[in-house]
Amino acid sequence: MADETALGSQQPNFNIIATEILKIPNAPAFGGGQQLLEELRAMREQLTRNTTEIRRDIANFGWTEALTVFNVHIRHGSCGDAQPNRAIQKLEDQIEANAKPPSPVTSKLPPRPGFGTQGREVLLWTNYMAVASSASLLLQRYHIEIAPDWAGKQPNRKRVRRIVQLLLEDHLAQHKSKIATDFKSTLISSTTLDIVRDNYEVVYRVEGEDYPRVNAKHYLIHLLHTGSLTVSELLDQLTSTNAGALLESKGEIIQALNIVVGHNPKAASQIASIGSNRHYALDSAVSERQSLGAGLTAIRGFFFSVRAATGRLLMNVQVKHAAFYDDGPLDRVMAAYAASNGYQKAKLERFIRKLSVHVTHIVRKSSAGRPKPRIKVIEGLATPWDGAALVHPPRISEYGAGAKGVEFWLDGPGEVSGWGSDPAQWKKGWKAGPAPPSRGHYISVYDFFRTQCNITVTDPNLPVVNVGSRDRPAYLPAQVCMVAPGQPSHTQLSPAQTQQMIRFAVRKPAQNAKSIVTSGAQMLAMGNSSTLDAFNIGITPSLITVQGRVLNAPSVKYAGHKSALTRFGSWNMQQVQFTTRATLRSWTYLWISYPSMRDPWHNEAELQKTLMAFTAKLREVGISCSECMRGLRVSVTPGNVDATIDAALHRLTSSPSQPPPTLVLVILPEFSTSIYNRLKYACDVREGLMSVNVQAAKFAKPHNDQYFASVALKINAKLGGVNQSLEHPKLGLISEGKTMVVGIDVTHPSPGSSPAAPSIVGIVASIDRWLGQFPADLAIQAARQEMVTGLADLMKVRLETWKRHNGAYPENILIYRDGVSEGQYNSVLDHELPEVRAACTAVYPVTMTQQGFPRVTIVVVGKRHHTRFYPTKAEQADRSSNPQHGTVVDRGVTEARHWDFYLQAHTAIQGTARPAHYFVVLDEIFQPARNVPPPGLVKNAADALEDLTHNMCYLYARATKSVSICPPAYYADLVCDRARCYLSGFFDPSAGAVIGEGGGGDGEAPDPRSVKIHPRLRDTMFYI
Repeated sequence: MADETALGSQQPNFNIIATEILKIPNAPAFGGGQQLLEELRAMREQLTRNTTEIRRDIANFGWTEALTVFNVHIRHGSCGDAQPNRAIQKLEDQIEANAKPPSPVTSKLPPRPGFGTQGREVLLWTNYMAVASSASLLLQRYHIEIAPDWAGKQPNRKRVRRIVQLLLEDHLAQHKSKIATDFKSTLISSTTLDIVRDNYEVVYRVEGEDYPRVNAKHYLIHLLHTGSLTVSELLDQLTSTNAGALLESKGEIIQALNIVVGHNPKAASQIASIGSNRHYALDSAVSERQSLGAGLTAIRGFFFSVRAATGRLLMNVQVKHAAFYDDGPLDRVMAAYAASNGYQKAKLERFIRKLSVHVTHIVRKSSAGRPKPRIKVIEGLATPWDGAALVHPPRISEYGAGAKGVEFWLDGPGEVSGWGSDPAQWKKGWKAGPAPPSRGHYISVYDFFRTQCNITVTDPNLPVVNVGSRDRPAYLPAQVCMVAPGQPSHTQLSPAQTQQMIRFAVRKPAQNAKSIVTSGAQMLAMGNSSTLDAFNIGITPSLITVQGRVLNAPSVKYAGHKSALTRFGSWNMQQVQFTTRATLRSWTYLWISYPSMRDPWHNEAELQKTLMAFTAKLREVGISCSECMRGLRVSVTPGNVDATIDAALHRLTSSPSQPPPTLVLVILPEFSTSIYNRLKYACDVREGLMSVNVQAAKFAKPHNDQYFASVALKINAKLGGVNQSLEHPKLGLISEGKTMVVGIDVTHPSPGSSPAAPSIVGIVASIDRWLGQFPADLAIQAARQEMVTGLADLMKVRLETWKRHNGAYPENILIYRDGVSEGQYNSVLDHELPEVRAACTAVYPVTMTQQGFPRVTIVVVGKRHHTRFYPTKAEQADRSSNPQHGTVVDRGVTEARHWDFYLQAHTAIQGTARPAHYFVVLDEIFQPARNVPPPGLVKNAADALEDLTHNMCYLYARATKSVSICPPAYYADLVCDRARCYLSGFFDPSAGAVIGEGGGGDGEAPDPRSVKIHPRLRDTMFYI
């Protein structure tokens, strides 16, 4: 230890720490204390943690996590003395002091009323890095417009990328180092380009080709200068102490900077980019990956985005995961898919359609001797209808036939067949005439490759692939196709793949933080980027520190004002009853089983014993519950699910021997999407019958209090009860009983949905001061349309429902709008706010409107953002090494001129916790913009909204824990999910049967009645 003593003379604490580390046993994963000592030796210049902190980390996190913490906290950023940027805090305080009261109502976003003050202060790292740029940086922006080819066809996304590459290589090579592009439509330059003409001609060639082919397509590119962007103007606005300072070009400058930052990973051949900001390294020696099975692999990558914050520009970097097709032989990919899914040819075709493959049976080389890849795109499998208009159409034995079952016409010497004639004829609608005498003949794909290419197809039963088109097919056996790397999967993952993805993606916070400052920084080529250097942009590869606060958890109340003991944001219902207890007068069960599955009950008596125990639990938690009526058992097979369920529900609701049930307890053999979807559609829409599902194996377990209690939560809420409540002041102005809280969400078709699948609107609204009941409504609208059409009608129903329960319309309407992106904030004000106003004008009496009622506040709830926080001290972390539940951040990564905040109200069970982001786009309640005094309980507007939103998260009806987003937004999301069940034939065509009355996936639009809730359930939380 003599060497360590010398080190100790320079670092007084290091010798002590090293000695203590070497004493600690049981560290085999890292070579004992010696390897950890080596890590510390490398870090000694920045070491700021003492022996106690290190030992505590090892005790709390184990050796693996402690070593990761050392790497992140010491090597890539400060730890013990971590402090937020004092200059930024001072600027935030100055902007807050200079802020003026809100002006009369306009479409302008409301100013921040100040920063929150409540809670215990904590210091957090966040996944942002500081961005520095030259004060004189002037960005020149150009629009790239590519004209259609000679046939009038616009190039697809992959071809556009290559055309832009060729533009840079062939025409702008002298400027290339000073250019960044999104490889789509925009080019950014750090200097004005010396463009001699507006139009450039690009002759297309694939990568690896020295010269274009003889028949290569020509593309005309129009390059238009669309203006200059001065980065210093943005920096001036961000650093100004004027609270009202605005910059119209802010979004354009941020977009341009993102193009510059994203250029390197987009240009790299060994990085696959998805969208504008997500990038994945393809080199298996560099990237982290995990096989998902069935032909897919998960790859760990990164999201990069330049963001504006008070006083500075920041780079948001977040770990992302995506599923990619396995590269390599196509026949192996197809076999892997079939091994998990069976040879269902329609599903296999959907899986491989539009895949790019390199063909291997013909090898061409460049002048340098390098192989030139021949890339083809799979159109699908062979079908009997392929090439129907050809003179000699192919002969296909069956859909998805193999190499011996697919025959095509092979011309005789010197002949040209109908399917090899001039393509222009096909564009003009040329039809086949009588075939002239020919020396050609039909030949199978199998025999063609055997005789012409000296290749024997090893599996002639494996479907061949069509790499041409349906009109002009070209068939290849899968074994001569190599799947090109870097192709993201757009198919829905199977349950098994989803589990594999979750296992791969769920990591401890410090592991993600380490990846960000190491692999993420390397991908951006920070410090070694000619593009960033050319634009005088620098990015510091370490996480910034921000100030946060941990809000106090509210006291959760039950009947008789009894309080639940909350720990880590959760609690149990021991010795308490629901706040408002529902009555269950008549109920029955429907037991669904599979013929081949073993039942958990051997006879009816055993089932009745379980039902009696369940009934006792319902009564114990406060539900006034009668005995379960005689139920029904049915057996289903995949082919008779719909008919069996419909018939069973009809029998239960029309039995002459017992009254119609209020609720049916559905006992499922296991979770089945097809059974669940049909049940919910039949009960919610057709029958008007409340339903709650349980899984037989879980429901049958003895001593099952916890499972029974979780089912009771749903039943009480469905029947109109209030499960839990909070102390009177904890809901702020809502406790006065004059505020209706609304949740709105819009969900869109996912990959694999039918082209006719619509977007779904879900709306919920409270009816009481306890926020215990949120009845809902549904509507459908044009696919991928985010702004709600017909919102006025939906709002009128919610307002009338409130009045029916409270005797008057609400004075305040607090709307939590889920699912809106940052670029759509003003659209909410331009399109949805007028609909809300119209609904209020239609129903409110003049006496209320003349007094300025209702006041409306709209808060956008963001779940899909990329901001994460990490504790800087172990004692401020929860059991998963995340920030503690109740953590709120409203400064450091926000803009002082906008009113937004991040709130992590929950405790993450595993992985890195994702806070919810709340952005106020309109406020008339907390800081009224009209001549109306604020509600009596509102003091500090920022604290009032943050505390209210946080406390709401303890009122989610089907859980005894705080949840990640406030219940109104959560419920609206659940309502949309329920509607997807009703329309599963559109959202999951592969599921088979079409649910609902609106048709199927053949292009017919769904009938709006398919999501119209039965009148008996409209005023209930049927969706919970």
